[in-house]
Amino acid sequence: MYRHLTKEEIREKVLGMLDLVELTGMEDRMTNQLSGGQQQRVALARALVVEPGVLLFDEPLSNLDAKLRVSMRTEIRKIQQKIGITAIYVTHDQSEAMAISDKIIIMNKGRVAQVGTPTDIYYHPTDKFIADFIGEANFLDATILEKDGDKYVAESYGAKLNVSSGSAEVNEKVKLVIRPESLHLKSKGEITGEVTVSTFMGSYQLYHVLVGSEIIKITEYNPKGKKIYAVGDKVALDFDESDLHIISSKESKSAIVPEILSVSDMRDKEIARINKKFETLFN
Repeated sequence: MYRHLTKEEIREKVLGMLDLVELTGMEDRMTNQLSGGQQQRVALARALVVEPGVLLFDEPLSNLDAKLRVSMRTEIRKIQQKIGITAIYVTHDQSEAMAISDKIIIMNKGRVAQVGTPTDIYYHPTDKFIADFIGEANFLDATILEKDGDKYVAESYGAKLNVSSGSAEVNEKVKLVIRPESLHLKSKGEITGEVTVSTFMGSYQLYHVLVGSEIIKITEYNPKGKKIYAVGDKVALDFDESDLHIISSKESKSAIVPEILSVSDMRDKEIARINKKFETLFN
């Protein structure tokens, strides 16, 4: 690609790329003289220097320690936004996907399960698999009593709850999803249980509460100055009903995109598209 460039032009381009990935001054080092994070920066620079139309990251941070992973994913995101390139980032790390993406595609058994922004997928999962896969989730057994457009009244553990996220039919048994950070504890209320775990985690107090036969997880952030419940305490769940989301017991049709492709089908179609693009460029 760069045969038409002079040595000076190539050097200028290489130095510019090293500056982009913050490796200025290290151009004379061998890769085995660099740290793990620096080696990842070199790999990124090598991919970017040829000016690709799309950049594929296939679990690029899997061999790094936890702190370096967080630092590098921030750097990758910053560089991607700076140069304005489209990037496809493959990862099994949910927090990585949430932190680095504009749009997430969740695959389940070779099929596209849901496509959406990190916010959409986290707060409006289309099924239990997705709700449980992205972050921590609690599931309350419930029955739909009333339906008025996109507003529902559900009964869960004796409490009548107003829910306006998700969809279901009247009399359908459903799961109500609520995230641990959306829950709090109080002494009295409609949905009651017993504390089985109470652990100080620094920035939050972690509780497990047995409600019926379900363990409900609660992360009470900034617990300093708040009442701390002990194991064995009888408590009630406290939450805003707007944080509830209905997961229907029926298979979600909206979760599957109109054209379902297996992973191999997607790869074959993408290769064909790229080959056609290159034929256009070089003919």
